[in-house]
Amino acid sequence: MRFLLVAVNSKYIHTNPAVYSLKAYAQAAGLPEGAEVVLAQYTINEPIEGILQGIYREKPDFIGFSCYIWNISYIRQLVGTLGRILPHVPLWLGGPEVSWNPGEVLQEMPAAAGVMTGEGEETFWKLLSFYCGKGNMEDIPGITYQQEGNIVSTSSAPLLDLSAVPFPYGDPEEFANKIIYYESSRGCPYRCSYCLSSIDKKVRFRDLELVYQELDFFLQNKVKQVKFVDRTFNAKPDRSLAIWQYLLEHDNGYTNFHFEISADLLTEEEFAVFARMRPGLIQLEIGVQTTNDRTLEAICRHVSFAKIQQAVNRIKNMGTVHQHLDLIAGLPFEDYKSFGHSFDQVYRLRPDQLQLGFLKVLTGSPMYEKAEEYGIVYGEYPPYEVLFTRWLTYEDVLRLKAVEAAVEIYYNSGQFTTTVAYLEQFFERPFVLYEALGEFDRRKAEGYQAHSRMKLYERLLSFAEEIPGIDTQVFISALVHDCYLRENCKSRPVFAPAEGIPGKEAARIFYQKEGASPLYLKGYIEYNSRQMANMTHLECYPIDVLRLQQGEVVYEPVTVLYDYTRRDTFHHDGAAWKVQLEV
Repeated sequence: MRFLLVAVNSKYIHTNPAVYSLKAYAQAAGLPEGAEVVLAQYTINEPIEGILQGIYREKPDFIGFSCYIWNISYIRQLVGTLGRILPHVPLWLGGPEVSWNPGEVLQEMPAAAGVMTGEGEETFWKLLSFYCGKGNMEDIPGITYQQEGNIVSTSSAPLLDLSAVPFPYGDPEEFANKIIYYESSRGCPYRCSYCLSSIDKKVRFRDLELVYQELDFFLQNKVKQVKFVDRTFNAKPDRSLAIWQYLLEHDNGYTNFHFEISADLLTEEEFAVFARMRPGLIQLEIGVQTTNDRTLEAICRHVSFAKIQQAVNRIKNMGTVHQHLDLIAGLPFEDYKSFGHSFDQVYRLRPDQLQLGFLKVLTGSPMYEKAEEYGIVYGEYPPYEVLFTRWLTYEDVLRLKAVEAAVEIYYNSGQFTTTVAYLEQFFERPFVLYEALGEFDRRKAEGYQAHSRMKLYERLLSFAEEIPGIDTQVFISALVHDCYLRENCKSRPVFAPAEGIPGKEAARIFYQKEGASPLYLKGYIEYNSRQMANMTHLECYPIDVLRLQQGEVVYEPVTVLYDYTRRDTFHHDGAAWKVQLEV
């Protein structure tokens, strides 16, 4: 029999660890003679007709779908149509989006044969054995299924020994240029009310020796990025320290590892390891969510923002670790003003990425149970996102959506570092600046995806021209600097003044001297001065743009050299130096 496990990912670069783990466990436990497990991965961006054709051509005898908040609507369509195309093939569902209300799911999707609830490895293997003629359906723990018009649920599946679950990945070529998801633990010791992990009360850890062996697989095969899916990775500090120490000692100079942590739990020993790491070896995702104490209490997050602030600043000053900080809008007791205050406090930490998200009321979570009490109204369909609350109106949510879009464009893209630093001087708080940017973009009705990067620079210039008291010459200098930090433009930006082009003779002499005895361009030994000039960029400014990045406006003419072979690890900006040209 041919057992097809289907993953519908949100992007092509993503992998689905669940289907790999189910396949690996079934193969290790022993497949009945004639049985094979096959994986098929698609994305939600593909036409559904193409996926249906792909599944049909696999000639499956069984189909299992991995269900999440981002793909469940898509899977509903697939299941409904496959029930007609392949009426003889049992269709099974599993994953967090269907595990907490399997009876309702089956009523909504009558073409589905059943749902695997909870951890699926052992359940899938027993289900596979049943369809190969071994055992009885009612004896398989962890399933809910349809039987003669009735919905039947068996006992809960026991939690697995995580060290007994086989390593799910094999051929490294299959994961070229993709993100690999990896778990070294299951469960979470914390009870954040908006998260489904709060329901899994038992935390289990994979044996450290196994983890080391599996990290070696990623390192030896130079996987681009590995994301640990552990909830609160550093909940057990001695363990997180050991893994980080191992990565430090075995760094291959290429692979990046991503961890979701609680910054207030970090130890002195962990800080010491971070300080010695290669920039880019690891990145940390830190869920602040809010700085409102009453809100933190309501969502069962017992954290200290003062400790988070101290930890984030210490790590930032090291310059070795990329930090991604999260906020959630729509939480209990947080109104628009309070959220703006939370935003300002987190923004001032200057994380490498600031994720402004919106509460999703997940079925089965404690927040789902308390939604009515808190007056939280959310979308009827996935992703079940907040519409309004007792403290936040729908109009407020729309305004925050505009702020979110502005943060993505002007902060998280890393393309406007200098211009934003200058703009901040004209607004009383960071949140007010992004409110204004969001409202400006909404008023212009211009979407981020609809325009080239150059158009975004031009749009930001239009925004700046509406600000009373702004020095347009300074702003344009900042804009040109940001533009050339990111790339050596093939054609000169329309907003760049002609005065910024250095004299031909002065530039020629500079590059000849660099070719003969390099002070800045030491990695260009095999290139002549003409090639060096084409590969780099010189720009003259009426102000010191490098000091402007720090918020200082100094009216001192400077010439800046941009080198694109030395890019910043976190933001990918080229190197920039102030240089002297001979007149």
